[in-house]
Amino acid sequence: MRKPPIHQSFFNAFRGVFLMIKTERNFRIEAAAFLINLFLIFYLKLSATDTSLILIVSFGVLSAEIFNTAIEKICDIIQPDFDKRIGFIKDISAGATLLMTIASVAVGIIVYWKYIFTVFPA
Repeated sequence: MRKPPIHQSFFNAFRGVFLMIKTERNFRIEAAAFLINLFLIFYLKLSATDTSLILIVSFGVLSAEIFNTAIEKICDIIQPDFDKRIGFIKDISAGATLLMTIASVAVGIIVYWKYIFTVFPA
């Protein structure tokens, strides 16, 4: 199979992100959290290192959600009826997303802690 031109590959990838926004509630929630983080990065004037950490974990959560959704969709195609084995696969896929989300919240607390108390002193 011949590879599509590079611009077509980018178009397909962006279409996938927009499909996630359009169809997946959890992705929309996580995208909203990403936008809040972008606002906080500029409002609190985060350092380059702190900005990098926030962006890495934010994109990690979004990517984990995309992988989770892809795995769930494939499982639904392979076995449309209830199957304990498919349920196990879906649960561990969701678990990976949950762990990434927990990690991102921990990083967010660690990074934002010093900025919040600088802007809003006790």
